Amino acid sequence: MDTGISALPDPLMEIDLRLGDRRDGKVRVSYELPDRRRLFVTTDRLSAFDRIIAGVPYKGQVLNQLSWWWFEHSRDIVANHALATPDPNVLVATAAIPLTVEVIVRGYITGVTDTALWTRYAAGERTIYGYPFPDGLRKNTPLPEPIITPTTKGGAGSHDEPLSSAEVVARGLVDAGLWAAVESAALAVFERGARRGLEVGLILADTKFEFGVDADGELLLIDEALTPDSSRWWVAETYDERLAAGTEPESLDKEVVRRALADAGYTGDGPIPQLSAEVWAATSARYIDAYERLTATTFVRGVYPAGPRINAAVAGLEIT
Repeated sequence: MDTGISALPDPLMEIDLRLGDRRDGKVRVSYELPDRRRLFVTTDRLSAFDRIIAGVPYKGQVLNQLSWWWFEHSRDIVANHALATPDPNVLVATAAIPLTVEVIVRGYITGVTDTALWTRYAAGERTIYGYPFPDGLRKNTPLPEPIITPTTKGGAGSHDEPLSSAEVVARGLVDAGLWAAVESAALAVFERGARRGLEVGLILADTKFEFGVDADGELLLIDEALTPDSSRWWVAETYDERLAAGTEPESLDKEVVRRALADAGYTGDGPIPQLSAEVWAATSARYIDAYERLTATTFVRGVYPAGPRINAAVAGLEIT
């Protein structure tokens, strides 16, 4: 994999647009538009362990454009908020009220964070997210069938809290009928993603979805979909060999960054360890590789610095 370390531009970490109702997320900045719409700018910020760790050039473009591809290829399963992409890092979307839980669909037992299945299983838990697990499971192996493991949305400086589906309803976080629709949609989109992955030599180990409702109460898939940020994508060709050797799967996502941080003793609290330039260059290359495999198109790098082109694109929109 050609990482192109010397050719990487400075990442897009911040954006300032002359629009109202600015809201800042870990990766995205959004603004209000007329007609119940919002404008989202996906930055190059990389988050792990619920913290902003660094910036990875082209990452925001991959997330925005790959999400658009998946939104277009899943509209028959569930409606989504995506309306247009006037710039590689920009999405115009229907304004939605997000649900207060994140929806993680897991097809494999893996992970290194506190909410990961393998972390909790390795610590001795055998009932996790409301599901029973037998003894003797191995890390990075498939589950009998995909399962949904919800979490709360950790705010600034806080971590996500694991929930069972029953707790989501019992706590009144989402009503029973809407939650049933969420679960059905999440499993169906995951299945489609997994099938597409296998067609192009990738394994979808798990993914995070976010859902919301529009002003009329319609369920919408929002935020992003099946990207290297929200998913673990493993290379199928080397999976069996690496599993037999007891090494981690070859991945096209940010799990390598999570593992590098975990190996340095970082679990989300305290100073963030400094990782090498090679780590970030390789991460950028993995994101682009995932995009090109999944969409079967060539990734066209947006012009950097990204701020001026984004401002120009937004200035050309009908926003009054």
